[in-house]
Amino acid sequence: MHEFGDILNNRILLVALAASVIAQTIKFLLDLVRNGKINFRILVGTGGMPSAHSALVTALATGVGQTIGWDSAEFAIATLFAVIVMYDAAGVRQAAGKQARILNQIIDELFQEKHELNESRLKELLGHTPVQVIVGSALGVAISCLAVKAY
Repeated sequence: MHEFGDILNNRILLVALAASVIAQTIKFLLDLVRNGKINFRILVGTGGMPSAHSALVTALATGVGQTIGWDSAEFAIATLFAVIVMYDAAGVRQAAGKQARILNQIIDELFQEKHELNESRLKELLGHTPVQVIVGSALGVAISCLAVKAY
């Protein structure tokens, strides 16, 4: 049980998780303002502005750099991890979302002609635009920098 307490004392981990939660909360509030209704799925969903994935991994990398050192192997690992996650969020998952949108459109058009197919819809909002990734990254760095100053 002592090890669990150590996890809760890991400032870098807590700041990275806080960055993700803050990004998801911002996403929730933006959706509330835009649509005028509460959508709790936004809190656990992927995609949208800002990227919570980017906020988390950049806060993680920044926290590692601030506490262990910018020239450390740990910072290099965290930074490369962040780059891979952000590339995936803006690249691969964004492309999968576009494909889902096209497939959903094809299904819609087929059903207009009374074809018998499973009409399950694919999730279209999977990834992020580059701007969403950049904003999420800036948010992660800012949260990490503020947390270190507050500490």
